[in-house]
This record gives sequence, structure tokens and C-alpha cells, in this order.
Amino acid sequence: MLERNKLTRDDISGWVGHPGGPAVITATCEALALSALALQHTRRSLAQIGNLSSASVLFLLDHFRVQVRPEAGSYGLLIAMGPGFCAEAVLLRW
Repeated sequence: MLERNKLTRDDISGWVGHPGGPAVITATCEALALSALALQHTRRSLAQIGNLSSASVLFLLDHFRVQVRPEAGSYGLLIAMGPGFCAEAVLLRW
């Protein structure tokens, strides 16, 4: 997805990842070659409120909008996971 949009991981200012569990978060970081800090908000959400199922990424998206407030025009990536370990991603422009 990033390549199609002429972007790299370094162009993404905010990673909004589904907090399926500690192993899922770690696997996401490893698979996408992200630092542990990239999903720090996801880890914090899991620790504070747990896995909200499908609503997790929407809760995190609101957290980014209200508290993180990425720079206007910067890019983000929302990664959602569902049943049977399916995954979807949405490229965001803050």
C-alpha cells in the first residue's frame, strides 16, 4: 500500500494498530519492521482498556485525533484485524 502511494514507513507519522494482544502487537512490529515505539499508543490502549474488538481501532483513531494530534497533512496508517486473522489497512492523511 505504501509503495503504491509512493511512501515509505518513514513517511508515516502515526500507526493506529489493532490491540489484539501483546503477541499480535509484537508480530505487527516485526512483520512491518517497526520500532516498539511505533505502536506505543496501541500498547497503552491494550493495557488501559483491553481489546475492544472491532471498535479498538476507532477508539485509537479518536485518541490520535484528540490527544496525539498529528501534524496536518502528515500520513498515518490504520491497521484493523478481524475474525480468522484477516487484516485490513487504511492510509490516513491527518
